[in-house]
Amino acid sequence: MASDNTHRSYSIIPCFIFVELVIMAGTVLLAYYFECTDTFGIHIQGFFCNDADLLKPYPGPEESSFIQPLILYCVVAAAPTAIIFVGEISMYIMKSTREALLAQEKTIVTGECCYLNPLIRRIIRFIGVFAFGLFATDIFVNAGQVVTGNLAPYFLNVCKPNYTGLDCHFSHQFIANGNICTGNQVVVERARRSFPSKDASLSVYSAVYVTMYITSTIKTKSSRLAKPVLCLGLLCAAFLTGLNRVSEYRNHCSDVVAGFILGSSIALFLGICVVNNFKGTHSTPTKQKQEDYRGLPLMTFPRVESPLETLSAQQGKSCQATLLTSSQPNTWSA
Repeated sequence: MASDNTHRSYSIIPCFIFVELVIMAGTVLLAYYFECTDTFGIHIQGFFCNDADLLKPYPGPEESSFIQPLILYCVVAAAPTAIIFVGEISMYIMKSTREALLAQEKTIVTGECCYLNPLIRRIIRFIGVFAFGLFATDIFVNAGQVVTGNLAPYFLNVCKPNYTGLDCHFSHQFIANGNICTGNQVVVERARRSFPSKDASLSVYSAVYVTMYITSTIKTKSSRLAKPVLCLGLLCAAFLTGLNRVSEYRNHCSDVVAGFILGSSIALFLGICVVNNFKGTHSTPTKQKQEDYRGLPLMTFPRVESPLETLSAQQGKSCQATLLTSSQPNTWSA
């Protein structure tokens, strides 16, 4: 029985060190260049001098928001990690769920004395994929902001263009010159990075990923409303985060919607295609059932009678009945 639950592999650790860790390090490095450096220049988008969509009041720096970015990023990163860690340990400790977990995962033997427990493998896999998706979402968001250069609703209040000059002499005049702004250049540059919304993308990515994990792995027979309440609460928190960005005039509605679509798409892709709905790599009962039939001889399969054979059999029986009735002597004639 021990051999059925173990699988020998000498390539899993070298692949993890030299392939997966390298990809993860490259993703983190690219996210760092987007966030903390000026390596990628922002596209300078033009505007109209009296555009009503860009005349909202300046809400202040990001630290003055109702949902501060530092607190949001800590919650987005720490809450799913804690939920996955506690959930996996709880399923491994409970006897009812431990048998199903061991049936899905196999213990990897990497050497004569090195064993990778299924619990350790699942925790590293699920949390590692989540961290990769979190940095990938940040990269996609920053790339979209740099390429589009979409203007925030408060752009004109921080840009402070010279309305008495020749550039803004007419209200319907389109300004393509990016050097017309006289306000703080740091704030103006921040106002040019509105599409898509970073807070909406990261929050909905975290919520969808954790929701998929909870619905796919945690089985609660005693309470049928525990999982829906927890999942809907996480999704509602992400939704309110996006609404807060709109209510404070920090993003347009289209920016928040695009952030929701981006974050949920990345979470669905990783949850379905990468971690296989948070199931084990060896949980393929349907394929095993098909393979069991392949080993059986053909005579053991049930015979399926075709409609033509049924019709021919019925016609043969009717012909035999006609012959029997015709061969009997006619008693009335005697």
